[in-house]
Amino acid sequence: MAGRARHGLCRPAGALDLPQLRRPAAQVHGDRGLSMTEVWLPYDTDPAPVVASVFRRIHTERMAGLPICNRALSVAVPAFERWQGDWVGVLVTPWAINLLLLPGGGAFQAVSVGQHQRWSFPSGDYEFLGSREAGLGPYQTCSLFSPVSEFDSQDEAVAVARAALAGLLAPPPEARRVPLDRRAFLRTALGRSPRP
Repeated sequence: MAGRARHGLCRPAGALDLPQLRRPAAQVHGDRGLSMTEVWLPYDTDPAPVVASVFRRIHTERMAGLPICNRALSVAVPAFERWQGDWVGVLVTPWAINLLLLPGGGAFQAVSVGQHQRWSFPSGDYEFLGSREAGLGPYQTCSLFSPVSEFDSQDEAVAVARAALAGLLAPPPEARRVPLDRRAFLRTALGRSPRP
């Protein structure tokens, strides 16, 4: 994995200038079959099976045969975890690896498709993009890799996805605090060398 190109978080698909991959009136995900007024209840249990089912359907119905897809990969949802009352997880598809945020009864609010929302996680702040999908409801996504052509195997993609989720939820390492010694501080401030 060393030397692998790092992709920007939440780079909108519209920013990619790949007209040969565009199909008129087709979307990878978005507002398929949902109105903004439709009400979705929070997920009480792990949403991974629902996410996997919906994205397998997307793969079959909308993404099959597109050159952006990596044939070594398939749809997988390696992990979802409760986070502040909602669900955060990772999704591996043949076209992308994304963080996903779904409602679980916490602070999640559905935002318009394509609208960005910043979330604070233990490791830092990240922008997620609003989306909706029939059978799944409103969710937010943060792109980690898109496309995923650099992955040679499903195992590698799943391992990277799991590591990304673990990194998202881990606080940054704290700087090692050196105990403040008043005499050493004053010596340094006065330009004197410390005593051995």
